[in-house]
Amino acid sequence: MRPKAPLSARMFPFSLRDLLVTISILLCAAGVCSLLRTADTSDGFASPIFVLAVLLTSRLTTGYLFGLIAAVLGVICVNFIFTYPYWAFNLTISGYPLTFLSFLAVSVITSTLTTQIKRQEQLRVENEKEKMRANLLRSVSHDIRTPLTSIVGSTSTVLENPGLSRAEQEALLEDVRSEAQWLIRTVENLLSITRMGEGQACIAKDVEAAEEILGAAVAKFRRRCPEISVTVEPPRELLLVPMDPILIEQVLANLLENAAVHGETTTRILVSARLDGDFARFTVADNGRGIPPAALPTLFDGTLKHSESPRGDGKRNMGLGLSVCMAVVRAHGGTMEARNLEQGAEFSFRLPLWKEESTR
Repeated sequence: MRPKAPLSARMFPFSLRDLLVTISILLCAAGVCSLLRTADTSDGFASPIFVLAVLLTSRLTTGYLFGLIAAVLGVICVNFIFTYPYWAFNLTISGYPLTFLSFLAVSVITSTLTTQIKRQEQLRVENEKEKMRANLLRSVSHDIRTPLTSIVGSTSTVLENPGLSRAEQEALLEDVRSEAQWLIRTVENLLSITRMGEGQACIAKDVEAAEEILGAAVAKFRRRCPEISVTVEPPRELLLVPMDPILIEQVLANLLENAAVHGETTTRILVSARLDGDFARFTVADNGRGIPPAALPTLFDGTLKHSESPRGDGKRNMGLGLSVCMAVVRAHGGTMEARNLEQGAEFSFRLPLWKEESTR
């Protein structure tokens, strides 16, 4: 667990972005006041405009530092530049202390509200993250028993019954291999969550070509399910996407696995990537039985019940892999969705393109 920053650093953080925001807002306020002064000889417009500038600065920056700076500079600008006698300080103006206190009050109150809003948003994100992890662990703790029991039963049968025919032994060992492969994929899902660490900032992203990620995921799937025909439609242009390639490859692997297992009648899968505005859209479409309409609202939150799985098989819980997929895609700043086709289902997710790629 990372140690907390000192209180002063949390209340008065400094960043170049906040500094530029403060300067821009104050310059805009000064420019508006200058324009108004050319059209009106009165000085009453300056105070409300700079109050608005202080409010915006406090709302758009982090902590109290730049809001207080804007309050002080606002009072100075109102007194020194936009109040008669111009370009001279006049501390005897009626209501001057009240103006200063008003600016400070606006700054402190707005900064406090902004800080509370940001803290609540952070807590909401953390709660969602913990909920996703709890759902994942709860699913794994229940689901992992079934394949382990099957593996132990099959191997015990082979060891304790030497008289089994070769065909019977091969059938039992094939079942063991199938269950072991499912366990491997479940562990990969757990490792995906672990790799995400405490948030999006912890993901180490590299700029990868979308076509290469598609090829790697499909190649692994073909080895697992050679009986299913997989067609790959690469993007027409080079799509460079900042991503953790292991995590995104795992997302595609989960979607391919879901198409094969939960489609039940799936014989063909189409995997594609294409340009979608400033995003790269990855799509996995199958010709299977589709998604049960009742499962669509909770498809990605990991709460799909075992009884809702196509075969009522606990270890085939579709929600487990999809909740991991959604978490990974969100951590990359993307979105994910699913829909039924006339025949089969389609899962797609979008990831932001590399900035230089998206500006061409």
